Amino acid sequence: MPRTIYCQYLQREADGLDRVPYPGDLGKRIYEDISAEAWRAWVGHQTMLINEYRLSTIDPKARKFLAEEMEKFLFGGGSAKPAEFRPE
Repeated sequence: MPRTIYCQYLQREADGLDRVPYPGDLGKRIYEDISAEAWRAWVGHQTMLINEYRLSTIDPKARKFLAEEMEKFLFGGGSAKPAEFRPE
């Protein structure tokens, strides 16, 4: 049975994640305060960022950028889309 949390992203009660999705303190914070639904929204947004900016996830600068965007997206009012982004 999923655990229920108050999701900071959705601003309502929702099913929590099954496990810590990211290492360190940020991962613990996500596990405690972000729902599975919000995490799926981030994964979609992250995929768009990787594709639009042509990021390599093995590049430390790209990983740092994605971590900063993840925190903004989930806790701080959203992550901006690239100016050139045009959804299908």
